[in-house]
Amino acid sequence: MNRFTNFLDIVRTRQSTRAYDSRAVEAEKVDRCIEAARMAPSACNAQPWKFIVVNDPDLKNALAEATMDRILPLNHFTKQAPVHVVIVREKANMTSSIGQVLKNKEYPLIDIGIAAVHFCLQAVEEGLGTCIIGWFNEKKVRKLLSVPRNKRIELIITVGYPATNEIRPKNRKPREEVVAYNKY
Repeated sequence: MNRFTNFLDIVRTRQSTRAYDSRAVEAEKVDRCIEAARMAPSACNAQPWKFIVVNDPDLKNALAEATMDRILPLNHFTKQAPVHVVIVREKANMTSSIGQVLKNKEYPLIDIGIAAVHFCLQAVEEGLGTCIIGWFNEKKVRKLLSVPRNKRIELIITVGYPATNEIRPKNRKPREEVVAYNKY
């Protein structure tokens, strides 16, 4: 496991990994990442998620095919990742559901995003790389994983050991463009 001196080191190290080496990922590392995601906060403690860990090589490759686009060159790296974690949106509890209507906010989507980030930051601690995928054929994924029709598949996270240890420079907007104090 990597040891970072502070949380910002983990945040600065995390990046979308689009090239994986062939090593298998240890189940206990994936389990710790799942635990980090499971412990994520959610609106009204709704925990509107189910995590499907796909580590069977044939099923994982079929799932990877469902993330690739034939026209746009997207996600052609997904077969390299030995593990995929699929996040399915579950029904929110009553309080969160009422809040969604009253405040016109999709709390479960926010919650799933938070859980996904928890997963990915723990993966950095484990020495793993991840990429959060939102572009996939939901119908194919649903069929492959026997996800009920009334559920939405929101994200797929690829997981594995990065092919390189290089940390790419982060291209972020300047602080003054994204931060304001006390007014817009």
